[in-house]
Amino acid sequence: MPRAEEFERLRPLLFSIAYRILGSVSEAEDAVQDTWLRYEATPTRPTSTKSFLSAVVTRIAIDVLRSARVRREEYVGPWFPEPLLSDPYQDPERSAELADSLSMAALVLLERLSPLERAVFVLRDVFAFGFPEIASAVGRSEAACRQLAVRARRHVAAGRPRFEADRTEREELAGRFFDAFKEGDVDGLRELLAADVQAVGDAGGKAPLWGRGAFGVENVARLLAAFAPWFTGIDGVVEPCEVNRHPGAIFRDRDGKVLGAWALDILDGQIQAIRAVLNPDKLGHVGPVADAWAALREANAARRAAQGPDATGS
Repeated sequence: MPRAEEFERLRPLLFSIAYRILGSVSEAEDAVQDTWLRYEATPTRPTSTKSFLSAVVTRIAIDVLRSARVRREEYVGPWFPEPLLSDPYQDPERSAELADSLSMAALVLLERLSPLERAVFVLRDVFAFGFPEIASAVGRSEAACRQLAVRARRHVAAGRPRFEADRTEREELAGRFFDAFKEGDVDGLRELLAADVQAVGDAGGKAPLWGRGAFGVENVARLLAAFAPWFTGIDGVVEPCEVNRHPGAIFRDRDGKVLGAWALDILDGQIQAIRAVLNPDKLGHVGPVADAWAALREANAARRAAQGPDATGS
C-alpha cells in the first residue's frame, strides 16, 4: 500500500489521539500534518505503521501541550477545549471509552494531568495501546508508563464525569431544553435543570460572557431566560447537534455565522452542566465566526427601542 494511502487510512486515529491530548482541533490537525511530514521523510518503512505514526503524533502532541500549558495558565476566565462536532475515529469495541473521553467535562479534567500522564492515559485507557507501544511513544520505560497510568487514573477517578447512558433519552431531553430556551420558558427550563446545575462560558476575554457563570437551578434558569430574548432579538438560530459526542448546539446569527457552541452534561434525566465556548479563536473550524460584540450592541439597541424614549433618557 502506498505511504500516502496508508497514512490517510490512519489519519482519523491520529487526529483523535492528538485532540484528546491537546483539546484543540487546530493544534491536533497541525500535529497530524507534522506526523505525515516526518513519516514521508523516513527512509525505511516501519514494521507497524500504526504504532510508528501513533508514537510520532503522541510525541508531537506532548511537546505542543508543554508549551500550551503556559498559555492556558494565563488564559482569561475558564478554559474549555475547542468544540468537536464529529470524531473521525470510530471503534465499536471502544465506543463508550471514546465517547466519554471526548466530553467537555472529561477534557477539562485531563487538564489536571502532566503532559506525560495525559498521553499515557489517552493511549492506554482510551485507545487500549499496550505498554510496550506506549513506552516507545513517550520515551519512558514500561514500568514508568505503568506508574504514570496509575497516577493519571487516580487523578481522573477523583472527578470522573458520569453521563446518561441512553443516547436517545439524552437527545430528547436536550431537545426539550433548547425548545424551552427559545421560548424563554423559565418553568420549562427549571424542571430540566439539576438543583446544583452550573452554566459556565469560555470567552477568553474576546466575547461577551455570563459574568463568572451561574450556579444553582434558579440562577441558571433566570440567566437562560434573560439571554433568550437577547438572542431572539438578533434573529439568532439554535442548531442542536452533538458537541464532543454529547448533546449540544451551535448558536448562529441571522447570517449563519457562529456565535458559540454549547455542550450539555446530562445525568439522571436532568442537565447537570452547560458549557459554552464563546471565544472566537476556538470556533473558526465550525464555520465563519460572527462578531459577538456587534450582535450584543444590536440586541441592546433593539431592546432600548422597544422600551421607548424613557429607556434612552431622552
